[in-house]
Amino acid sequence: MSKLRFRVVETAFKKKAVEVATPAERPSEYFGKYVFNKEKMFKYLPSKVYNALIDAIDNGAPLDRSIADEVAAGMKKWAIEMGVTHYTHWFAPLTEGTAEKHDAFVEHDGKGGMMEEFTGKLLVQQEPDASSFPNGGIRNTFEARGYSAWDPSSPAFIVDDTLCIPTVFIAYTGEALDYKAPLLKALRAVDKAAVAVCQYFNPEVKKVVAYLGWEQEYFLVDEGLYAARPDLLMTGRTLMGHDSAKNQQLEDHYFGAIPTRVAAFMKDLEIEALKLGIPVKTRHNEVAPNQFELAPIFEECNLANDHNLLIMSLMRKVSRRHGFRVLLHEKPFKGVNGSGKHNNWSLGTDTGILLMGPGKTPEDNLRFVTFVVNTLMAVYHHNGLLKASISSATNAHRLGANEAPPAIISSFLGKQLSQVLDHIENSTKDDLISLSGKQGMKLDIPQIPELLIDNTDRNRTSPFAFTGNRFEFRAVGLSLIHI
Repeated sequence: MSKLRFRVVETAFKKKAVEVATPAERPSEYFGKYVFNKEKMFKYLPSKVYNALIDAIDNGAPLDRSIADEVAAGMKKWAIEMGVTHYTHWFAPLTEGTAEKHDAFVEHDGKGGMMEEFTGKLLVQQEPDASSFPNGGIRNTFEARGYSAWDPSSPAFIVDDTLCIPTVFIAYTGEALDYKAPLLKALRAVDKAAVAVCQYFNPEVKKVVAYLGWEQEYFLVDEGLYAARPDLLMTGRTLMGHDSAKNQQLEDHYFGAIPTRVAAFMKDLEIEALKLGIPVKTRHNEVAPNQFELAPIFEECNLANDHNLLIMSLMRKVSRRHGFRVLLHEKPFKGVNGSGKHNNWSLGTDTGILLMGPGKTPEDNLRFVTFVVNTLMAVYHHNGLLKASISSATNAHRLGANEAPPAIISSFLGKQLSQVLDHIENSTKDDLISLSGKQGMKLDIPQIPELLIDNTDRNRTSPFAFTGNRFEFRAVGLSLIHI
């Protein structure tokens, strides 16, 4: 056996001793430790400034630029107490990743020394180091220029020694150059249209929030085996070799215990994520060998998108500490299941109404059906936009195969909801809308309590399926960030 091959095999099968920092506190005690969240805002900002900022975050109120200096002062004070030395505008250009330019809190003090300073002007607007960035033909290369602008609705956070400020990225002429700016515009449009519909049923509704729960699938590969594959190194997928022998794809991995070494990685990743305010909840094996998944609790859509970007970056960093490489290619291995990022999407009001959930009265159910039908019509008229949002060279390897939905956009509603819509189509104005709740099922095992069965079955081949109180967009690729 050659020395190179021996080292690869030795690395692949040798147990790696990885020190995992396990905090003594419970997760609730260190959740959001590195985030300038509402608790930190309340502590470090004057009450007037705090109220104005919260109004902008919660209600979308315009934020007066005049308060930026006081926000920046409070943010800097907190960051310096946390050991931060630099700040950056953190944005998502059209590169399937994030970008940043770090600046120190350093200014001349006029006496031959230096002082640490961070002003509202620096918080609100920056220009990245991108004198010749790709600009899609908007301007000539020698005129290329862009601005990053603070997004107050997504809290600042700390990574290592740097204060990261989520921002949009726009061209000198105002066009979006990132994924966040179009997302914020879309969320505003949905809010405005949904509020208008809600007020037919509940006049007190003033705001509608889009909620998102993403699921991040991924492959873990030992660093030694990864280094021995030039195709994985250069493309993120295998281009050589042959398929697994028939019926030997090791799919029994799916319903099995999480391997000890992988569980250590997952634990380390979760601790890092929770400190950054990412509410990760679920972890489990996925279908293919060495394929896994994590998922957070539902969040407001813009914040969920930023958290997904951050978790992908964390996964790459933490996996190296455990001797792994994370593969975020949709189809890294031929012959085994690929990876997607299912997006569970819903709408809710500022009065606590879940618009995609059936109600207890005929009037509530009429509102529910109204929003479901409007969503279906939007999918019908704008299916091309949905297809464009999930289109990429890597995702094309996955879509249309056995484990993934086809690229043709369709929506599955389930038997009960389909029957309700058929009934409404043929009903008179006096008919009431009735939707039954979950049905109970008892097993022939007395110690097992009654099980509640959902009123709709699952359809895992539908790209845009109704799954109880939300729609699940299943065709999104796991590396895609425009969700």
